[in-house]
Amino acid sequence: MRPLRFFLPALLFGTASAKINWSPCNKTESNPIFTRFQCATLDVPFDYTNPNSTEKLSLQLIKIPAPLGSKGSILANPGGPGQPGRTGIAQLASPLIPLTGGEYDIISFDTRGTENTIPFECTQDVIDQFAMYKAIVPGNSSEGAVGMLWARGTIDGKQCAANASRIGSVLTTAFVARDMMQIVDALEEDGLLRYWGLSYGTTLGATVAAMFPDRMDKIILDGVQNPHEYYHSTANIEEWSDADAAFSDLFVHCVKAGPKHCPLAAHNKTAAVLEEITWGLLDRVKTHPIPVGPMLLDYSGLKGYVQQTMYGMRNWPALMKLLDNILFNGNYDDMESILQTTAQTLSTDPVMREATRRAVISLAGIYCGDNQVRTNSLRDFLPTITALYNTSRLSGDGAIGSYMGCQQWMIKPKEVFRGPFQAKTKTPILIIGNTLDSHTPLKSAHNVSAGYEGSVVLEVNGNGHASNSVPSICLFEKTTAFWKNGTLPDEGTVCERDVEPFTDVWWPEVLKEGGVDEALLIYDSDASI
Repeated sequence: MRPLRFFLPALLFGTASAKINWSPCNKTESNPIFTRFQCATLDVPFDYTNPNSTEKLSLQLIKIPAPLGSKGSILANPGGPGQPGRTGIAQLASPLIPLTGGEYDIISFDTRGTENTIPFECTQDVIDQFAMYKAIVPGNSSEGAVGMLWARGTIDGKQCAANASRIGSVLTTAFVARDMMQIVDALEEDGLLRYWGLSYGTTLGATVAAMFPDRMDKIILDGVQNPHEYYHSTANIEEWSDADAAFSDLFVHCVKAGPKHCPLAAHNKTAAVLEEITWGLLDRVKTHPIPVGPMLLDYSGLKGYVQQTMYGMRNWPALMKLLDNILFNGNYDDMESILQTTAQTLSTDPVMREATRRAVISLAGIYCGDNQVRTNSLRDFLPTITALYNTSRLSGDGAIGSYMGCQQWMIKPKEVFRGPFQAKTKTPILIIGNTLDSHTPLKSAHNVSAGYEGSVVLEVNGNGHASNSVPSICLFEKTTAFWKNGTLPDEGTVCERDVEPFTDVWWPEVLKEGGVDEALLIYDSDASI
C-alpha cells in the first residue's frame, strides 16, 4: 500500500530567523563566473514536517545587483532539477538584467539535492557512483538497452533507499518552494515573492504559486514544463512534442544561411536530405562508434550532444561544423576541438564530468521524490516507451532511464505537492513560450496558463529553450513593462526575434540597436546556456 502523501498549506516555522548578509563572492568562491556578484548563506529548516526539530541546512545564495538601484529582489531558477541555480543564473546575467529592467536584484540559490546544498548521493563508492551515472543511456542505444535500464533502475532504487533515504526524503519541490519563502522573509522587503523560473523552474514556480497564491507579486514562467505530467505521469511525454520539428528547423536555417555561415550547406543537398543523413549517422554509430581523441562518439554521446545543442541557436554552428566533418571532411583534429569546447556530456575535463554526474544523480533524487507514480514491471511500462517513441524520434528515447528509475524509487518523501495547479495569484502570472522549443513546447505554456486566473501567454517566434535563447526587442519591452508596473501583454501577442541563426548577432547587439540603456549591458556572460 502506498503511504499517504500530504501537503502542509502554511509554513510551520514562521519567518526566517536571520537576515541575509551579503559579501563579494570572490571571498568565498573559486568559480570565476561568480567574481562580479555577491554571495551569502541562509539556514532553513531541514525538515518542514517536523516542528520539534532544530536541524537546519544552509542554502548557498548568489545576488546579481541591480545596476540602476534596487527596488527589491527577484528570485530566479534557471532549470533542472539537479542543476546548481547559482551557476545557471550567473551565466544568464547578460540577458536577465536588461529583461528585468535593471531595477531589481536577481537572486538564485543551489536547491536541495544539488552539489552545494545537501548533495544527494546513493553510494560513497566512487566506482558505484560512476556506474550509476554511465548506465543512463538512450533506450534506442542498443537492442538490450531497455531491459538494462529497467534492471539498473531496480539496483538504483534499492541502493538509494538503503544509503540516502534521510536526505532523499527532504528534496521535493514543495520543500524548495518553502525554502524560497524563507528567503523572501529573510530579505525583509515586502514579504512578496517576485520570481522568474525557466524550464524546471516553471514547475517550481507553478508549485509555489499554487501553495502561496496570496504571497505572489510578479511571476514569470518561461520555457514551461507541464507540472501535471511532472507530478502525475509515468513520463513527461508532452515535454518532447516539438523536439522533432525544432530539429528539422535547424537544417532549414542551415540551408537558408548558406555555406558561408553553415558548412553543412555546401554539399548541394536539401534540408530534408541533410537531416536524413544525420539520422543515418546516428544509426551507424550504434555499431561503429567514432574515436575522437580521448572521446568515444557513440550513439549515446552523439545523441546527447545533438539534444544539448537544441537548447539554443548559438549552439547550432558547432553542431553543423561537427556533422560536416564527420559526414564529408573527416577532419578529426577539428572534431576534437569542437567537442572539447562545446560538448558538456562528452567533456574529458574532470571538473565538468563530475558536475554532470552530480546533476544526473540529483535529478533522480528530486524528480523521483516529486513523482509518485509507480509501475510494477517493465511490461507495464512498455506503453509509456511506445508513447515516448511516437512523440519524438529525437528525444523520446533520451530520458527513458530516468523515468524507469522513478518507477522503482523507494525513498518516501516527507511532503509532496501534487496540485491542483490552479490559483488566483495576487498578481497575474506572465507565461512565456517559444514557437519551437525542443524541451518545453508552447502547448505546455497554454496548459499551465489555463489554471492560473488572469495569466497571459506571450509567444516568442523563435527556436530554442526558453526566451533567453531568442533575442527580441519586443520581448525586452514586454518583460520590462511587466516588472515595472505589472502590465501584461495582450492575449495572443507574438514577439518576433531580432536575430537569425548562424550569425554572430546576440543579445548585446540587439539591445544596443534597440536603444537600451548601456547601464543594463554591463555583464558579458554567455546567454546561450
